Amino acid sequence: MGFIRKQEEKIALRLLIWQYGKKGTALPALSVLQNQAAQVVNQAHEIAGKRGRNVISIIKELAGDISSDLKNRNKKK
Repeated sequence: MGFIRKQEEKIALRLLIWQYGKKGTALPALSVLQNQAAQVVNQAHEIAGKRGRNVISIIKELAGDISSDLKNRNKKK
């Protein structure tokens, strides 16, 4: 994995943690967060390749979407 990719995953991880805190949702295990961050970065690169958008702005959107989905799942339980 390249340097830039690692930095993107770190940014995605921070954004996920921030989104969980903002929504008042308990943080999952670090390994789960790291997997989610990697998925966010992968999806962001796919979207950027198709639409020509900025990867970082896409990562922010996807991180928000993941934490919203998890909060909704927790409410249903």
